[in-house]
Amino acid sequence: MWMSLLDRTARRLIQTGHLQITYPNGETRSYGSGGGPTAAFEIRTNSRMRTLCLNPELALGEGYMDETIVLKGVDELENLMRLLLRNMRPDGFSMYVRSLSKIRFYARAWLQRNTAHSAKSNVAHHYDLSDDLYGLMLDDDMQYSCGYFCRPDMTLEDAQRAKKHHIAQKLMIERGCEILDIGCGWGGMAMTLAKDYGARVTGITLSENQLVKARSRAEEAGLSDRIQFHLIDYRALDQQFDRIVSVGMFEHVGVPHYTDYFSTISKLLKPDGIALIHSIGRVSSPRPHSPWIHKYIFPGGYTPSLSEMLPALEASGLWQSDIEVWRLHYALTLREWRRRFLNNLDTIKEWYDDTFIRMWSYYLTACIMSFEEQQQVVYQLQLAHKRDTVPLTRDYIYRDPI
Repeated sequence: MWMSLLDRTARRLIQTGHLQITYPNGETRSYGSGGGPTAAFEIRTNSRMRTLCLNPELALGEGYMDETIVLKGVDELENLMRLLLRNMRPDGFSMYVRSLSKIRFYARAWLQRNTAHSAKSNVAHHYDLSDDLYGLMLDDDMQYSCGYFCRPDMTLEDAQRAKKHHIAQKLMIERGCEILDIGCGWGGMAMTLAKDYGARVTGITLSENQLVKARSRAEEAGLSDRIQFHLIDYRALDQQFDRIVSVGMFEHVGVPHYTDYFSTISKLLKPDGIALIHSIGRVSSPRPHSPWIHKYIFPGGYTPSLSEMLPALEASGLWQSDIEVWRLHYALTLREWRRRFLNNLDTIKEWYDDTFIRMWSYYLTACIMSFEEQQQVVYQLQLAHKRDTVPLTRDYIYRDPI
């Protein structure tokens, strides 16, 4: 039964390219017309074949992790994801799978409840892994967000420095500015704004690991008098700031809390202040979150469409002084993270088992594909209380190229 159902689904779904599936009974079948990506995989158990029929997105990731789905390395995984995404359309799946997807979408208000307590737990799930793991994968400043590849010859380190400079230019920082960094990570942005732009920075995080590392880095750099890091939820703050920056944190807010988020930004930003929100987003209409990403990587996380963000932003009373869209910059960033991750597997195997390593390989590859084959981008929202807080053209952003 399950083999027959999966066979029918694959024949409906794969219209371009070529897919080869080897089933648990040893039989191999081919799908697609050719003329595009090609991929092949083996399903080793009947139970995995069943879950592929019932919840294919979750089952594919879990099958790769536990090797009940076998491919020939990360390159073949990328080929398979590219092939599937290029052929993805709702009518390719059974009514049951489509109904499950709709349920996940309409259950967002429950699934994305990021209260102060659950938000800390969700953050710890991902960000409180070993700092050594991130240190092998990220740039030398531990920037765990999209770099800005404004020149084709840039290294990851160059692109992350360019990202921070680009954001600083948009913030129009003056010496002595009081800046709030929401979701400060390991402190790299805060340290750059304090050291290179003369700001006084308050960084907040919900990750205990990141807090310890950020404080240690600031002390080692002699910046403790200009930077303060705290373990606190943004909703608990009541101080106002000249500037607010948040990089890679909005994805963890959750749709039910967008109004709280932007109203808090409005409350914390001084009348002449500027805020810069840097977040992954989607250029298409809203869609359900990935069940695999939600379960294994970012519980409570979500990639919003502008149409979901703007009602809450409009209600806050803040001006949208600029909205910039970065397209393939994150794909370039992720490819470099994955390269470094794979190049350091001998070291990583001393810390984590093979299932974890396959999970992270799958995570990084899936994210690359989301930017190269789907509708994911990065949005930078520049916000202010007044329409004329920033200049009327973008020239000021590019006056001091890095």
